[in-house]
Amino acid sequence: MGSPAREYDMTARAAATARTRERLLLAARERFADRHYDDVTLAEVAGAAGVTVQTLLNHFGSKDGMLAAAAEAFAGVVADLRGPVEPGDLDGAVDALMRHYEVLGDANWRLVADAERQTVLGSLLDGARAAHRAWIEAVFAPQLTAADRGGDHLTAAGRGGDREETVAALYAVTDVGTWKLLRRDLGRSPEVTRAVLRRLIAGQLERG
Repeated sequence: MGSPAREYDMTARAAATARTRERLLLAARERFADRHYDDVTLAEVAGAAGVTVQTLLNHFGSKDGMLAAAAEAFAGVVADLRGPVEPGDLDGAVDALMRHYEVLGDANWRLVADAERQTVLGSLLDGARAAHRAWIEAVFAPQLTAADRGGDHLTAAGRGGDREETVAALYAVTDVGTWKLLRRDLGRSPEVTRAVLRRLIAGQLERG
């Protein structure tokens, strides 16, 4: 049976290790949010966290490992920004998207651009896309269910095809690329962007 002093020492070390990891994740998240993948270095992340590069590698193994861990942290931030949305609440869904994209939209778009050169980003994007699709199906479940009921005269394959088209259309109009087109390429204000996104989403729901 370990002595109280030894157990305290082990607990203190574990807490210190956890704090170091949190500092590293925060430093990595801040830099990946503002820069392209190639522009972020291990040395600067380690320096910002007050540790050596070797300590960083002990935690994450590599730059790719650090990015993967930072991406998990980003997922939590996205969930907080979007918050709970009552299923079927169109305005709540648009507000959630705007909160997310106004804070992390540029970082999301850089990730998409970097994925063309960094294969490690592909799996992260796949996970993010699956999560976004799941969000769409949960938030717009009442409208999608109503559309399915409206197609009861169709075959099962036909209903499935219609639903898939509706979900794909909703994905396209709620994707960060649509926000980026409106806000950055066309220079529209947040208010106008919100109004356009609402109109696009409502249009797809009505068609569905």
